[in-house]
Amino acid sequence: MYAHGGRRTRAERDAATVEIGYALVSAAFAAAVLFGAVAGPAFLFDLPGAVATVLLRLGTAVAPVVFMARVISVLVRFRQSAQPSQPGRTNPDS
Repeated sequence: MYAHGGRRTRAERDAATVEIGYALVSAAFAAAVLFGAVAGPAFLFDLPGAVATVLLRLGTAVAPVVFMARVISVLVRFRQSAQPSQPGRTNPDS
């Protein structure tokens, strides 16, 4: 992944920055959608107090887990799709 004996090129740093931004934005979106799906009925409908509380707490507990899982999965996939160790070789069979 590193060129020139361990130093990152500008393009590699830019690619990592873009991938981190994508991971954070997509994770925030996924967490917000999940929170809305789980806790939304508590805001939209006149539910009994205990049910509304359970939905809000469940949404609040699950959303950060989804956020972290999304960030980790995007960044791990990015790291695994790094450039081949031998420049010019894109296929292990070549």
